Order: sequence, then C-alpha cells, then structure tokens
Amino acid sequence: MRLIASLATGIALLGVVLAPSAAVRAAPASPSPTGQPEASTSPAPAAATWGVAPSSARGPNGRPAFSYKLDPGATLTDYVGVTNHSSRPLTLNLYANDAVTTTQGGFDLLAADQQSTDVGSWVRLPQRTVTIPSTSRLDIPFTLTVPQNATPGDHAGGIVASLAGTAVDAQGNQVAVDHRVGARIYLRVTGELQPTLTVEKLRVRHSGSLNPLAGGKVTATFTVRNTGNVRLSGQPVLGVAGPFGLARNSVDGAALPEILPGGELTTTVTMSDVPPLFRLTADATVRPAAMDDQVLDPPPQAGSAQAALWAVPWPQLAVLALLAFAVWALVASRRRRAAQLARAVAAARAEGRTQAGRSSDGPDTTEVDGRPSTAGDSGSAPDDSHTTFDPTGKDEK
Repeated sequence: MRLIASLATGIALLGVVLAPSAAVRAAPASPSPTGQPEASTSPAPAAATWGVAPSSARGPNGRPAFSYKLDPGATLTDYVGVTNHSSRPLTLNLYANDAVTTTQGGFDLLAADQQSTDVGSWVRLPQRTVTIPSTSRLDIPFTLTVPQNATPGDHAGGIVASLAGTAVDAQGNQVAVDHRVGARIYLRVTGELQPTLTVEKLRVRHSGSLNPLAGGKVTATFTVRNTGNVRLSGQPVLGVAGPFGLARNSVDGAALPEILPGGELTTTVTMSDVPPLFRLTADATVRPAAMDDQVLDPPPQAGSAQAALWAVPWPQLAVLALLAFAVWALVASRRRRAAQLARAVAAARAEGRTQAGRSSDGPDTTEVDGRPSTAGDSGSAPDDSHTTFDPTGKDEK
C-alpha cells in the first residue's frame, strides 16, 4: 500500500535561490535539505524549466539579488522576473519566505508551509499563483514594507517560484514534492549595527601517533553563532598550548560562509604535529568578516572559547620505559659482576689465612747437615754418656 504524503516541509530544492537567473528542470528531484526521505521523480510528459531573477517593469536589470537599505516604516515597489524556458505553459506558486542558515553553512528558505516572521512576511505579491506561457517571462510587481518596530541590521529572505509534483521515495511510497527556485532578498534596516560572532559547544580531542618522534593531532569541532544583527562570514583559528603556554601553536581553518543574524553553523579545525605534553589547552577563535566588501568600523571583536584536554605521550613513555629497563639491567649486571669479584677476592683471602694458620700450628725445623733439627740442637747426635774432667788430670767414670 502506497502512502500519499505531502512533503511541504521536505521540499526538493533545485537551485535553492543560489543563482537568481538559473533555470530549473523538474526532472529528478534533489535530496531534501531538511532530512526527509530522498525522492526520485517519475518521468514527466515534458521537461519543465524555469528561472527567477530580480527585474524591472522593462525586464531583468542584471542584479544578482534584491538588495535594499531602508528605514523603519519605509515602503518600496520592485519587480521579480519569472521566465518559463519550457515548450509548454507552466503554472507556478509564487511566494516570499524568510531565509535561514543551514548547519553546513548554506543559504536556505523556510518550507512553504512554515510561517515567516521577518522579511518574508513584509513582501506582498499580487497573486499566489502565476501561469506563464511557453518560452515567456512575466515581470511581476511586489511591495516591501518595513515595520516601524523592525530591528536594525540585516534581514534575509527570498521570492520563490515553485512547481508541485509527485515522486516515489526510497520505500516505494508516493509523495508530493515541491520543486522551487528563487531570488534572494537582502534588506538592511537603518540603525545601530552590532556585528558579533560567538563560539559555542567547543569539543576537542587528541589523537596520538605511534611514532614517538612525531606529534599527535588535535581536532576541534565547535558551533559559530551570529548573535549580532549583521550577516557575517568569519575566519576560524585553533590555538593549542601545553602547560604554562609551552609549545603554543595556531592554525587557520577554512573560511566560513555567510552566517545570517540568528543563524549558526558547525565547523571543524585540525592541527597536526602537536607535542603530547600531558595536559593541553585549546582555544577556538573566529574573526568576523563583513560580506559584500562592506566596511565595519570599528572592526568587530573575535569570539572565542577554550577547553582543556589530555594528551598522554604513550609511545614516548614506552620508549622511556625501555630505556629505563636497559639502564637498570646494565647497572644490575655490573653490580652482579662486582659482587662476584668481591666474593672471589674474599674467598682467596680466606684461603690464604687458612694456609697461614696451618703453618703456624707445627714446630719450627731446620736442616743441619742435611737432616732436620729442632731449635736449640747443637747439631750433634744425642748421647747418653756423660764425661767429666778432673783438673788433676784423672778422669772418672
């Protein structure tokens, strides 16, 4: 069973008011930028091609967009040219809507069923639908009235010409789609300008390298919000430093596209070769820049945010551990050899003392006429006979 659905909030935008004079073909539909299921249009009997551009009562005048600077309460009349490039007549819906900044930084308009509250609601067209003959153009007047209480600064929107059709989504359901193209409206209401970009939701992470001689990578993802009243672009900058500001470095990210007042987008900046100094501090900064060569005086201040992260040098710690183990092993080996040598010397000394003690325990002997003799021996053999001499010359036994 097929589900008949109206995708008023999931419109297939071909051109998305990026090129005001661009033509649009209602052949296969583009994916919906609002996240609805992708639709593929069924073959049409004839191709439909049309375009929208700023115009005048006498035809297009080369303007890339409707750009105005008006006071609160002011009213003007202008023309929008809708051209049918097809070989058959086209009936198109014609309306104005507010502009928004997508999270990826694109310029988009609210869906047809969403209520405008800004410049899209200040535009009045003479009719909601127009029928344009084949290969023809209509220059349609409209009025724009700025409310008395309109806030100063930039207001953005667009005038859209859309063609309704049917399509089949990825699940086989028949859906209604709205192919549309249009021209942008940029209105600046006079008053005090406040160009401000802020950095929010900063998330940072460190990815180490297996090479102990190389640094790691720090990736910062953050949201840039236009909290002022002037449409701005910006230049993101990521700075990373170790403890006490050691080894601080910075890198520029890709320049940001246009951010409308109240809009926001998410961007990512990556820095390579970051030394892993255990505890790092990362700061994300966005320097605001004016659009369309405008000059902002004084220059707006940069928005910034800061976050801390861990960067543990695991490969370097492993190398240090191996070096420490090698030094310990070398010292332990030398100590073992020294201990073995000391034990050998001690054993030799003990053996020497033992031998010396054995020698001192026996009698001292010498050799007399090749025979051993004790101390005090006259050298003659012992004799039990005893001879005395009489001074008278007589001997007695």
